[in-house]
Amino acid sequence: MNPSEYRLPFFKEQGYQRKQCRVGGDFFWTLNASFDTCQDVPDTDYWFDRIPSVPGLTVAEARRKFIDFFARHGHTPIQPRPVVARWREDLYLTIASIVDFQPHVTSGLVPPPANPLVISQPCIRLEDIDNVGLTIGRHLTTFEMAAHHAFNYPDKQVYWKDETVRYAYEFFTKELGIPGDLIVFKESWWEGGGNAGPSFEVTVGGLELATLVFMQYKIDENGNYVELPLKIVDTGYGVERMAWFTQKTPTAFHAIYGQLLDKARSELGLPRPPEEYLWAAFRAAAKFNPDVEGSLDAFYQQVSKTTGAPLSEVRQVLEREARLYSVLDHSKTIAMMLGDGVVPSNSGEGYLARLVIRRALRQLRLLNENYDLAKIVDMQIDLWGSDFPQLKENRSYIIEAVGLEEDRYKDLLRRGEKLVLRELSQGASLETLIKLYDSYGIPPEVAAEAAAKKGITVLVPRNFYSLVAARHRAPAKVRSIEEKSSLPEDVVSWARQFKPTELLFHKDPYARSFTAKILGVKGEYVVLDSTIFYATGGGQLNDVGVMEICGERYNVVDVQKAGDVIVHKLDRAVDNASCGEARGEIDWVRRFRLMRHHTATHIILGAARRVLGNHVWQAGAEKTPEKARLDITHHKPLTREEVRRIEELANRVIDERRPVLQAYMDRNEAESKYGFVLYEGGVPMERKIRVVEVQGWDVEACFGTHVTNTGDIGGIKIINVEKIQDGVVRLEFVAGTRVPEEMAALEDRMTQLSSELGSQGGEELNKVKELKDELMKLKESVKAYRSLWLSTAKGLIVSSKVNGLIVATLEYPEPDVKSARDALKELTDEFINSVITVAVKEDKGYRYELGIGREASRILSAEAILAAISSELKVTGGGRGTYGSFFTSEVPEKVDAIIKRSVSRIVSQNAQS
Repeated sequence: MNPSEYRLPFFKEQGYQRKQCRVGGDFFWTLNASFDTCQDVPDTDYWFDRIPSVPGLTVAEARRKFIDFFARHGHTPIQPRPVVARWREDLYLTIASIVDFQPHVTSGLVPPPANPLVISQPCIRLEDIDNVGLTIGRHLTTFEMAAHHAFNYPDKQVYWKDETVRYAYEFFTKELGIPGDLIVFKESWWEGGGNAGPSFEVTVGGLELATLVFMQYKIDENGNYVELPLKIVDTGYGVERMAWFTQKTPTAFHAIYGQLLDKARSELGLPRPPEEYLWAAFRAAAKFNPDVEGSLDAFYQQVSKTTGAPLSEVRQVLEREARLYSVLDHSKTIAMMLGDGVVPSNSGEGYLARLVIRRALRQLRLLNENYDLAKIVDMQIDLWGSDFPQLKENRSYIIEAVGLEEDRYKDLLRRGEKLVLRELSQGASLETLIKLYDSYGIPPEVAAEAAAKKGITVLVPRNFYSLVAARHRAPAKVRSIEEKSSLPEDVVSWARQFKPTELLFHKDPYARSFTAKILGVKGEYVVLDSTIFYATGGGQLNDVGVMEICGERYNVVDVQKAGDVIVHKLDRAVDNASCGEARGEIDWVRRFRLMRHHTATHIILGAARRVLGNHVWQAGAEKTPEKARLDITHHKPLTREEVRRIEELANRVIDERRPVLQAYMDRNEAESKYGFVLYEGGVPMERKIRVVEVQGWDVEACFGTHVTNTGDIGGIKIINVEKIQDGVVRLEFVAGTRVPEEMAALEDRMTQLSSELGSQGGEELNKVKELKDELMKLKESVKAYRSLWLSTAKGLIVSSKVNGLIVATLEYPEPDVKSARDALKELTDEFINSVITVAVKEDKGYRYELGIGREASRILSAEAILAAISSELKVTGGGRGTYGSFFTSEVPEKVDAIIKRSVSRIVSQNAQS
């Protein structure tokens, strides 16, 4: 970077010198003539505990001091956004304050909510999760990034580099009381999200307190830096680091958590570490780089050398402390994620929440395996609930969800060994460990423990969770409009040349016909200047209908968007469009059903949030004329009572005839008024967004067609509820005239059921109870019969021997393969020196289940026996180890003779060899 980018009037006025760090080689600006390093780790040890400052600030006090300072200097305070980036489709978590304004503000599409502004944004980063605790506070998964931002447009300059550095100097000297000659501005460079620019890292006594980024370039597809018209001041001040700096504690965790650290230590029954160990770790931490092999050992050795304590004792104490610190950090992260509505699952942000929970459970298990993680999470809610009200509002959900995850984790520990050994039989690679974690949820340490019992060595990378988190940082690439559309590429390119289509279906969703000017025709594709035909989008199917062009009538079979242009696909190519106009008419019954189902989806979502909690978010939706479905995030299956309450609330909203308000709003205004529930169904990249509000019930940014009053829906009936994946429940429902149709179909099924049961209408339940009782009696009889058969079989087979082995084929008395296998297992478990085959009669022959006892398996295998049988009979099937299954048309007597010859031959051959 050209050095002139960093030469500021402020530095010249104050007499700053530009120096080069003798260790790392970075350039930095300082007032201190004696400094020969950049005052940042690892080039400088921590010594900020000896630097004067204001008395110790809590995290909340540091946050307030920062916001108040910049508010006094003309910055508008902005409320922080959730730690889940609901306004982004390319990112799960809020990892920095600038994320709040990407990409809609940083691209210039939408103005910022204020300019300049100040914010303290809670952030979550998981890429260094394995380092949390080890580095005594340099790494955290959850932290607050206090920031002031200025957005400089070509026609409106706010402030740039010099003013930003002046603000930093004044804040640190006047608000935190740090001597000016100890504040260093280190030259750096920042890149992220396709943008880049020069930056300063503000370092004091080894601790980086802030980063001042000047976003002025876009990185093009060739890696070139292209100057941006919009230049952004993007700063980040570490709130927790300011608390640590002013409190002068040996670790950041003492400063962040205060009395909670002591309470957790007491609750877990952990001893207090010697103070000299912690301060020695404080001095040594600067040189400790967890990503460098051997660095951790060197860290412990340095602490041992400084204190004179045995290395083994130092390692034990600091490992225990690191685990305790990571449990505190992770439990806060869990509370923040779940408080903002994340549901632990196997995908998306839910996957990341589960990752943090399971790493926390692992660390907690090594400290005290009988202590519940939910208790510590509850303590975090008490500590941070005043700063983040959503924690207290959603406390019951947070605690319940963590408890369920803990139960699942314990269940994994009980049953995971078989899965581990099966997967590791193919090799103990990193990919195998990740598969065990991704597919089954088995933590790598648990896999290693299970493998060790069988003598298999598994090396778990120290940064395993960081590697996994990095793979799941962002969703798959968001599809573009063209990719969502079913239109051919040449049609999309052709259509985009026209001006945006006037959307008559938004102006009057009840309109059934219209006349419009023809802008273009390409075969069977037509573009008009306006239309009432809705294009597929937002989970809603397109309209169909008819279109009349120059006296010729066509069927409209599909409608799609190409950018802001609506493209109508007809049933055949247009012969003549010289008249210049088209008249269209939609299939109104279909449209009205779609409108009812779409509005009903909004109502059901609002009802689900009220019944289940604020963690409910839309995970998918579809609206068709026949029915609608809504997939919601929830941590457990719905009870019948919960479903009934959702349905009752939804129908109450219909009876209340609430207005459905539909209007375009400025994005910032809409977000300020409604929050990020706006983006339940997706994130429109537009300056103005279309907002649909079921008055006082639900509000979303939505493009679809809706009724204008909930009374027009008529009624809603939920027809199916099922858990479709971990953390996601699907509700299917019908609305309007589809309700009686669905009920009529149900009546038909009930009539058919009555006929099959031979009962009168209304007596079905009693008849089913009678049949159930009868079935239970029959099952008891069959159980007794099977027991008698098994007892008889045991008496018969003992005399059937070949070369010292029991070899027998038995015909099972009923066509039930499962119970035949159960019987076979009991026989081979009892007669360990046996080869037993059970024949089950089927339509065209017999299914033979073959089992080998434990002792017999030392000299025989199912593969060998089946291979021998196949040389004499035509069979289909296979086997491995002690079990095989095959089908043949031959009767049991013949098969028995062949098996006995085969066993005899195999045993003799093995004896000879």
